[in-house]
Amino acid sequence: MSSLDNTMKYTVPKETSAVEVRETLTEVYEALQEKGYNPITQIVGYLLSGDPAFIPRHNNARSLIGKIERDKIIEELVKVYLNEQRS
Repeated sequence: MSSLDNTMKYTVPKETSAVEVRETLTEVYEALQEKGYNPITQIVGYLLSGDPAFIPRHNNARSLIGKIERDKIIEELVKVYLNEQRS
């Protein structure tokens, strides 16, 4: 059976909200702290490299952060940082 015989279903990727990014980063941060890691350096390592090994599986942190595109996380971090600088 060829792929022309099957109907492919396209789903529009769900837009990730700022609240989802914040909640996910908070949960990942807490999981990293619980495991004794420096959360900031581990998250930065993940964001720069894309390597999920920087994030532990503890409390499902690796799975949670993997559901959000890295560029979306960085975008939200920059927005928050710049908004705080202007305040």
